[in-house]
Amino acid sequence: MNITLNNGVVMPAIGLGVFQTPPEATVDAVATALKTGYRHIDTAAAYANEREVGEGIRRSGINRSEIFIETKVWISDYGYDQTLHAFEKSSRKLGVDQLDLFILHQPLSGEFDKTIKAYRALEQLLEDGRVRAIGVSNFMPNHLRALREQTTIIPAVNQIEVHPYFTQPDARKAGSHLGILTQAWSPIGGITSYRGDGAKSTFNDPVIGRVAEQHGKTAAQVMLRWQLQLGHSVIPKSVRPDRIAENFDVFGFELTPGQMSALGALDTGVRGGPDPDSVTLETFGRDNPEA
Repeated sequence: MNITLNNGVVMPAIGLGVFQTPPEATVDAVATALKTGYRHIDTAAAYANEREVGEGIRRSGINRSEIFIETKVWISDYGYDQTLHAFEKSSRKLGVDQLDLFILHQPLSGEFDKTIKAYRALEQLLEDGRVRAIGVSNFMPNHLRALREQTTIIPAVNQIEVHPYFTQPDARKAGSHLGILTQAWSPIGGITSYRGDGAKSTFNDPVIGRVAEQHGKTAAQVMLRWQLQLGHSVIPKSVRPDRIAENFDVFGFELTPGQMSALGALDTGVRGGPDPDSVTLETFGRDNPEA
């Protein structure tokens, strides 16, 4: 299943995410996913595994032209020249000349002038043909408005936390209004299972469990199907071959309108990841090593 972005670029709807995947496990996970049928890999400079993603792609034997590679600029590399250099670092680590999707990892609200300069660098990379599409991540409606007022190209993608326990209707609506695709990180609510605050996990939710039982599918497959029917792109992560395959096997069934509504009604309004406005250079700054 593919999705056409607002600039006409075609992107596979399901990608393998490698957030918190150790470098030593990344190569096999990526190669396994590609052999399973995935054609979209999502990584980031901040994940410190871009080099291993590139090695996994080469090890898979799948032609580069068939694979959609997405990565992100970390806030420590924001600024026009710095972001251009961030592209060079990421592309060298991945072992490619062109990226399919290059996005800003956080809005960096407190120093948004750096964000604007970074995004203008993405616009230049797009114009130069070094990237095929550009976007953002963790941008809320106010960030999208501010970006739109000060830049030329509308982002193709906004990658945000979305799952049945945190549906982000305002961010999704703001993106949709501008033609920006919502790409869900933690799409099956994995972040809900290790928050440590005693909250229940999406994997054990009785409503999701009943829907899964009705279709003979797992909770994860139901949540991914819910996302796809909402029109989202999803990037589930796993290093286990069986789970990698399970997360890709979501095309042989369809949720009913009632089931879609039931999952959407589970929204708690509680964010699992950090509030984007809390991400500052002081608290989250980190060096991105040279290639």
